[in-house]
Amino acid sequence: MPDALSAPYGTWKSPITSDLIVGGSVGLSQPLIQGEGIYWIEMRPNEGGRNVLVKRDNSGATTDLTPAQLNVRTRVHEYGGGDYTIHDGLVCFSNFSDQRLYRQSGIEDAETPEAITPSAGMRYADARIDPSGKWLICVREDHTVVGQDAVNTLVRLDLNGNDDCGQVLVSGNDFYSSPRLTPDGSRLAWLTWNHPNMPWDGTELWIGEFGQDQLFKTTQRIAGGLDESIFQPEWSPEGVLHFVSDRSGWWNLYRVTEGGVVEAVCEMEAEFGMPQWGFGMSSYAFESADTIVCTYIEKGMSKLALIDTQTKKLEPIDCPYTDIRFLRASPGQAVMRAGSSTQAAAIVKFDFETRSFTTLRRSNNLQIDADYVSVPRAVEFPTEDGLTAHAFFYPPKNPDFRAPEGELPPLLVESHGGPTSAAATALSLNIQYWTSRGIAVLDVNYGGSSGFGRVYRERLKGKWGIVDVDDCVNGALFLVRESQVDGKRLMITGGSAGGYTTLCALTFRRTFKAGASHYGVSDVEALARETHKFESRYLDGLMGRYPEMKGVYYERSPINFAEQLACPVIFFQGLDDQVVPPNQAEAMVGALRAKRIPVAYIAFEGEQHGFRQAQNIKRALDAELYFYSQVFGFELAEPVEPVEIENL
Repeated sequence: MPDALSAPYGTWKSPITSDLIVGGSVGLSQPLIQGEGIYWIEMRPNEGGRNVLVKRDNSGATTDLTPAQLNVRTRVHEYGGGDYTIHDGLVCFSNFSDQRLYRQSGIEDAETPEAITPSAGMRYADARIDPSGKWLICVREDHTVVGQDAVNTLVRLDLNGNDDCGQVLVSGNDFYSSPRLTPDGSRLAWLTWNHPNMPWDGTELWIGEFGQDQLFKTTQRIAGGLDESIFQPEWSPEGVLHFVSDRSGWWNLYRVTEGGVVEAVCEMEAEFGMPQWGFGMSSYAFESADTIVCTYIEKGMSKLALIDTQTKKLEPIDCPYTDIRFLRASPGQAVMRAGSSTQAAAIVKFDFETRSFTTLRRSNNLQIDADYVSVPRAVEFPTEDGLTAHAFFYPPKNPDFRAPEGELPPLLVESHGGPTSAAATALSLNIQYWTSRGIAVLDVNYGGSSGFGRVYRERLKGKWGIVDVDDCVNGALFLVRESQVDGKRLMITGGSAGGYTTLCALTFRRTFKAGASHYGVSDVEALARETHKFESRYLDGLMGRYPEMKGVYYERSPINFAEQLACPVIFFQGLDDQVVPPNQAEAMVGALRAKRIPVAYIAFEGEQHGFRQAQNIKRALDAELYFYSQVFGFELAEPVEPVEIENL
């Protein structure tokens, strides 16, 4: 191998291009085992972000089950999830364009789906088919009354399409999720919560027992409340109700005994649950009545284990993955979406007998030389009030180049969305895009992030725009003090809530010298007034009740203090975004334009909250790199499409 060339950080030529990233990549989610098949959803940027249901049979052959004109994706809560269900050769799914439910029988031959619900105003998610195969029970979100909040209920639908409106089983609360039937179909468990709580704040777990009229003859609250978050109710093969609760301060696994007593199955300082931003999440599953396979998070990294339901003993599994989601199981096997710092997310099968893992579908088939992959190290750093915060640090890495003597790399701080989400450890080619060009990345799990217990998650209560910003700033300064990065070339980027943290850091602090907001919030007061139902009271916990705390909302909205912003910013925005409407980005751009601060704005037609189309994902990645190169004056190794930067 030839000697590495000396070249400034940021100018290194990388094989990890934006074309490479979007050309061969798909999103993977919601694996399911049914009969002899394993199924999952693929989000395909090269098909306009369409979601396709895929089946893998015993021979290893895969088949697309979704016709080209359909898109398996629900808009319930706007974030969706729980897009499909399968039972005994019948699949039911929500189609994105019309939000109708479709049934597809004879899936072995991929028959043409037929709609079973009306076309106007209703959305459906998180469905389960009853053992008889006649009924489907799901969450329904009714948008038929214009100008009012959607109405959320649990409904039963006739799978033959003979009952367009369905039968409401449970109503009256603001939100419902996770309807789960016992193996014999006689009882239903579900979760519910009301404003201003989000599901990670407080939910209730209920059970209903069906009578002869197929309505509930009794209902009972089992667990949960205003300050206890319940996650993923699940019935064992023997009909024992299990669920995850954070009553101990950590999301741990519990079950309900025959006498109705709630007992812990596994108590430890680890997270078996996660924030329910979408439906259909799963962190544990029953391989049999005696064995649970589960995943849990310790210090931001996933572990895999088995639990003996009789002894309640947890047995860790030697596992190469550090990011595990959507865990499902059947006798002898489990499937999951899994990745690690050196392996991109994939649909993976675990064999119980051999204790081996088989990759069924990678999110991309790119062969990236490991010498170009920056492996993160977990860092803990001091932050405000004598506390400690967490992050993953990715140093620059490219075997073809070395920096000139004495030069330190620029740092890009990643501020994740949510803000209760977490920095993932699966291989991210987006992060490697930066590090292979000589730009270090710090992916911050600021206070409020999940994976570190309820106390850590609640650091953000009433302090959004403060604690998250403190932690991003202190993480960057920690690396500067450690002589890992150049303190004069600190950048920050984020999407959605992470975009808000980014804009607050750029407006109210002087640590960062440039930044990028991807569909980020600039006016939290406008967000409180205009956003969709699921998040319409979210800010009560993060900021305080609106409009009573109107002053706080004003003080923490970057748009009101644009005169304090003194560094360049680039904005990316989907024009169909219903979560953070485009007027927020446009107002901020206008303010920066008037102040003659360098600013760029790239808007995407047809994109919602988050970009799903290949050409837009590519454009956003390259444009952000181009923007920083112009701001900091380094030459790019290869040309990318330029960006119009005003006032530069």
